[in-house]
Amino acid sequence: MSMKTLSLVKGRHHFCFRYEVGQEAKVLEALVDMVRRRELSFDWFDAAVLSHQLGQHLAKELKAFLPKKAA
Repeated sequence: MSMKTLSLVKGRHHFCFRYEVGQEAKVLEALVDMVRRRELSFDWFDAAVLSHQLGQHLAKELKAFLPKKAA
């Protein structure tokens, strides 16, 4: 399986997620869990930025399955 990385730098914090293609739902769950942890400086905007990156990765994966003319 292919490994993907999501990354966000926020001030002095660097949030980095590595995951296998097909595990996107688990990544989204982890982002929600991090928002709920009050001790982290990770909010819904940060989760949205990383979920957008996740969507971009998914789009690239799906594009590989399209016929060349449709891509």
